[in-house]
Amino acid sequence: MPLDLSALPAAPETRPTLAEAIAAALAEAITRGEMPPGTTLEEERLALAHGASRTPVREALRLLVATGLVEQRPRRGAVVARPEPRRVAEMFAVMAELEAICARLCAEALPRREKTKLKMRHEAMARLVAAHDLGGYRAANVAFHEALYQGAGNEYLAELAEVTRRRLAPFRAAQLGGKDRLAASHAEHGAIIEAICAGDGAAAAAAVRAHLAATEGSLGVMAGREARI
Repeated sequence: MPLDLSALPAAPETRPTLAEAIAAALAEAITRGEMPPGTTLEEERLALAHGASRTPVREALRLLVATGLVEQRPRRGAVVARPEPRRVAEMFAVMAELEAICARLCAEALPRREKTKLKMRHEAMARLVAAHDLGGYRAANVAFHEALYQGAGNEYLAELAEVTRRRLAPFRAAQLGGKDRLAASHAEHGAIIEAICAGDGAAAAAAVRAHLAATEGSLGVMAGREARI
């Protein structure tokens, strides 16, 4: 017999604590690429920036450690997480499959007018590439991928994809700074859009996997370059 939840009182609205608000602000900065992996998060400096004492900042960092965005290291304090290469590869593999499912569902079930909106979003990003507007493209890139999640029409899938995207966001944002990466990323998006508009779910999924493989590969090239400096 299904549960009848209609008689339950509505959950009271709760305002975030100061620690939660600081954690949210830091998470947003990390996922936008403003604080790349390895960035040291000094409690005193963060407290000053947020007009707070060190206690809520310390609690905010604990909250971020629980999400995996931040790591606590001995004698170094909190830093933006820099997982082991194998861990990053595993996360990219999962992200590729989640986004591939989203792209396939978009191709197979998204109404024509919504596909047109996706195409227009992609075309608008060409101007950001031409201007080499890295910050603008990063924001538009996030919106592009989130549009794929929503277009899939499966809320649970969208939630899983969004959680995984946020965990990988610092790395995905960083790789866009690589040589010629903006133009390459935009071309890869074009292949995804072309398949979606054609209603070819298999091709859309394959294009997403290729895009994520190129993204991960670009990170490897950048890491190798940094190691040689």
